[in-house]
Amino acid sequence: MTTFLHDGDLPADALANATAVAVDSETMGLRLGRDPLCVVQLSAGDGDAHVVKLDRATYDAPNLKRLLTDPNVVKIFHFGRFDIAMFWLHLGVVTAPVYCTKIASKLARTYTDRHGLKDVSRELLSVDMSKAQQSSDWGAAKLSDDQIAYAASDVLHLHALRARLDEMLVRERRDHLARACFEFLPHRALLDVAGWEDADIFAHT
Repeated sequence: MTTFLHDGDLPADALANATAVAVDSETMGLRLGRDPLCVVQLSAGDGDAHVVKLDRATYDAPNLKRLLTDPNVVKIFHFGRFDIAMFWLHLGVVTAPVYCTKIASKLARTYTDRHGLKDVSRELLSVDMSKAQQSSDWGAAKLSDDQIAYAASDVLHLHALRARLDEMLVRERRDHLARACFEFLPHRALLDVAGWEDADIFAHT
């Protein structure tokens, strides 16, 4: 396994032949419009990870933006709703097509209410992930080795999780529901950005 650290953008040839890429991001907080996007990490599922430390002065990352909007590459997230909203706010792109392992888990693993990445990875992959760096300073001028390793770990197992969850979704005959949710997810993220973050637009009241 190799983790590559990039300043500002992905190299033009990184992940060039991938048809599915795991994606996650690190921010200065969890509030849209207040907290900046700092880092985007990606993996093609080959054991390697690419960690991009963004230039927050410009967010000029054409290769990353091209990948996020490539219609031939599925972007795999865990709770993609937040990342997709952040990418729209700071990078100006609507990420699609997408797959969200958290949505897949909620549809397939109805026997539990534990759908965090750590819990799902432990049960389905026997992988025990550390979350020690989750709340660290991602806006620092230089990322620590622990931060880089943490960022990489969040994308290294998403391809395997997708495969396991797809098996369960098919078994429970909910794969069609999952596909519909994934197609709607970028629109849900745009609703968050537009002010409907805490509203259920499908509710009666």
